[in-house]
Amino acid sequence: MESKNKQKLSLKVQRVFSVEIRRKTVRDVERGKCTILQASNELGVSQGSIYKWINQYSLYLKQSKRMVVEDKSEAYRSKELENKLKEVEAMLGRKQMEIEFLNKMIEIANEEFKIDIKQSVKKRLSNGIESTKE
Repeated sequence: MESKNKQKLSLKVQRVFSVEIRRKTVRDVERGKCTILQASNELGVSQGSIYKWINQYSLYLKQSKRMVVEDKSEAYRSKELENKLKEVEAMLGRKQMEIEFLNKMIEIANEEFKIDIKQSVKKRLSNGIESTKE
């Protein structure tokens, strides 16, 4: 019965490390003198404690930020829209070149055949529209 009481009394003692020891450990890890595992084994603390010290005292090694990744993040959508815009601008440029080409062809045909093709097409279209209205 007494042995059970002794076991209950022999709880793990909580050790508190000074700020100086914590900072020294963090400096050693930063400089590569030891790894986090080696430091935790040497001091008899968990690796989590060493990470907490690094987050608290380190000038270089800071806790990484969490990034929320969605199916289609804002950056992905933005890039997608930029690509779509480039595609539409290219299509617009091609259509503009086609219009200029056709206008030049009409101009050459007007000079060649001595008729105003645009005017004759407008007359035919207006006649066709009038006949469909009746």
